[in-house]
Amino acid sequence: MGYRVVDTEDVPLAEGRPCELRRLGTAAELSNVAINRFRAEPGEQLPLTYHYHEEQEEAFYVLSGDLSVETPEGTFQVDTGELFAVDPESPQRAYNPADATEDVVVLAIGAPAVDGDAVPYGDE
Repeated sequence: MGYRVVDTEDVPLAEGRPCELRRLGTAAELSNVAINRFRAEPGEQLPLTYHYHEEQEEAFYVLSGDLSVETPEGTFQVDTGELFAVDPESPQRAYNPADATEDVVVLAIGAPAVDGDAVPYGDE
């Protein structure tokens, strides 16, 4: 058996990201699911680029603020307390709009926890 408690504020910030990212799943030594906490100021995006995942399903739960998610089908508005789910091979770019009045804080969950399956989408 194994149990771990992770203080999310003790998890170091990931480097080279467009907003604050803490890799909670890695800190908890999880191998089958990726759990990340993002905090984006107005005008910041969560991912490095507009992208899709070949294998991974993703879910974004908005803890505070309002998240915008750009897709080929249009832009979705995800409010505090709502969950936005993304199937594999579905392009998206999550961000906090430049005209937002507060930061957005998001818990992102992806499964399976795979590296290297993010594929840039579009012109980026």
